[in-house]
Amino acid sequence: MNADFTAEDLAFQEEVRSFLENEFPAEYQAKIDANIRLSKEEIINWQKILYKKGWAAPSWPVEYGGTGWTQIQQHMFATEMGLIGAPDPVPFGMKMVAPIIMAYGNDEQKARFLPDILESNVWWCQGYSEPNAGSDLASLKTAAVRDGDHYVVNGAKTWNTYGQYADWIFCLVRTDNTVKKQEGISFLLIDMKSPGVSLKPIYLLDGHAEVNEVFFDDVKVPVENLIGEENKGWTYAKVLLTHERTNISGVPRGKRRLRALKRIAAETDDGFGNSMMENQTFRNRVASIEIELKALEYAELRTLASISTGKAPGPESSILKIVGTELAQRIDEIFVDLAAYHCLPFVPEQFEDGFQGTPLGPGNSAASALTYFNNRKASIYGGSNEIQRNIICKAVLGL
Repeated sequence: MNADFTAEDLAFQEEVRSFLENEFPAEYQAKIDANIRLSKEEIINWQKILYKKGWAAPSWPVEYGGTGWTQIQQHMFATEMGLIGAPDPVPFGMKMVAPIIMAYGNDEQKARFLPDILESNVWWCQGYSEPNAGSDLASLKTAAVRDGDHYVVNGAKTWNTYGQYADWIFCLVRTDNTVKKQEGISFLLIDMKSPGVSLKPIYLLDGHAEVNEVFFDDVKVPVENLIGEENKGWTYAKVLLTHERTNISGVPRGKRRLRALKRIAAETDDGFGNSMMENQTFRNRVASIEIELKALEYAELRTLASISTGKAPGPESSILKIVGTELAQRIDEIFVDLAAYHCLPFVPEQFEDGFQGTPLGPGNSAASALTYFNNRKASIYGGSNEIQRNIICKAVLGL
């Protein structure tokens, strides 16, 4: 891999930076800087701004509305988005189900679903994990029984992110109980407005109902919503998960948070008349994080370089997922240490639009604890880090 960017790449980077500075709404950036969550409508509006520019789906093939960018240009775009704080398009449609529809769906499914995903007319969510399956996804029990030109689905999914906003859900369902568990799973697309679909919110440690349980009670799903072949869903799911894990590495967001950490540390007294950034022990912790973040970025660039030659992400995606999520959690810990007693007040409403109170501590330090709580899940979603270590042992070490 050549780490030197070409003049064309650097010109592209400037174009992206200029676009974001001019087109990313200032009121959205103000909310993000104040740790206030954007609404569904604001997220969709931003995605439609990207769509109008032609930049909604950088990784899609051109024939489906993608940009035709190189892997390096996609990396630059993601980096600039992360540095300014602009949210990525909701991944469940753009980065998860869409590539599966492109690879394994038929022409009718591509024509039906891909344009609405590209234009952000439809919000998707994921139906993988189940209440009693733990980390063994293949042990799922949600059943889909063929009845004429429909499947009848019964069961439950859990840890469903933002399902309360979703129009559609892509699900792994069991269509055969007589074979090895991985061989009896199918990939089904379900309209969330179907009779028999219901949601129950799950409130996380930060007080926000970000995830849900989803229940299916005799839900009728047209057979044409089956992606690929019946009982081949496990194969499709593994492809989806490798892309999800690569995207979880979070280098751009890590860079932005590290920059904010340094700024807050420079404004925080260490108790001896100096700023925390002048405290050698603290500086060493920050330097260690910065070095590891740079190493992670180069590992991601190597993976992207490999993908650009036509290779699919393999165990590298597991490595990126482990290192990226655990590094993000270490950054959270430093924020908490820096905020000290300002972390103590539990005021979850301060992250909702319209909060009239006064943020506590330098850089709204009270947010540090809730961010820390929320990001504990990062080492679990996309396949727990313990499972990723098993994948690496088998794929890389042959154990």
